[in-house]
Amino acid sequence: MQLKGPALVMLAAFLWGVSGGIGGLLMTHGWSPLVVTFYRGAVGLACILLWWALHRLAGGSQRVGGRHHWPWSVLAGLGVAGNLTFYAIAIDRTSVAVAATLMYTAPIYVLLAAFLAGRERADWGKAAAIALVLLGVALLTGLLDGGASDITAVGVAAGIASALSYTLFILAFQNAAARGTVPTTLAIAFATFVIVLALLVDRTRVMAALHSADLGGFLLLGFFGVGLSFAVYLPGLRRTPASLASMIAMVEPVTASLFGLLVLGETLGLSQWLGMAMIVITVTTLSVRRH
Repeated sequence: MQLKGPALVMLAAFLWGVSGGIGGLLMTHGWSPLVVTFYRGAVGLACILLWWALHRLAGGSQRVGGRHHWPWSVLAGLGVAGNLTFYAIAIDRTSVAVAATLMYTAPIYVLLAAFLAGRERADWGKAAAIALVLLGVALLTGLLDGGASDITAVGVAAGIASALSYTLFILAFQNAAARGTVPTTLAIAFATFVIVLALLVDRTRVMAALHSADLGGFLLLGFFGVGLSFAVYLPGLRRTPASLASMIAMVEPVTASLFGLLVLGETLGLSQWLGMAMIVITVTTLSVRRH
């Protein structure tokens, strides 16, 4: 039973890694990042609403925690919409491995925000961790050797924006979940996600996807990337020490990188592998130490 929680967290991280690869595969078929992200959120919302309904039928609480719950839930939705949209753009403009690793730098921005807010004191260890991650980003994106041929400045910026948006989602979700139930919070957040993407996406392409041979891929993307992953992650997180969950989270960029390597035929140079290793190891160590 002790392994059940960590195993669920690991499964969720694996599913997130695979979903990044599926998104990359769909984009190689000509689908835009916005269409891919819209379907990830829309199918995910359908799964969450089903979870919400089952939770209600089972007699679970559906409380909405007053006037402060909705704003935090909507903000969480904006955060996850930005996170997955910028992540898809980063995949399209760099590679699955680079995009996933850049998104994995999110704890660094949480740490910097804590410094600015005065909630955490700086020390040499944390400063060294930030410096190592920045060096890792420079190696991963080819900045130190003139830039990798398949990596654009837009892609790198989108990867960093994805991490910043993920940070916003985590902070807002924690505040919302403290004021209302998790199923209700997720339902509001992903409804916000779908509304925002519906205003931005090319609707003719969204309709075209319904009649395409890639429809199964879109359904798997939303089911793995939101529905099933959240369903196993949240129960697993309650049974897993935070420090261990931080270590397990590295499964996501590793899985995404292997998908890109084995399925999409992506390649990375030696310096890029070194940069990726520096980022993953440093962020994981920092997260464990902080917890």
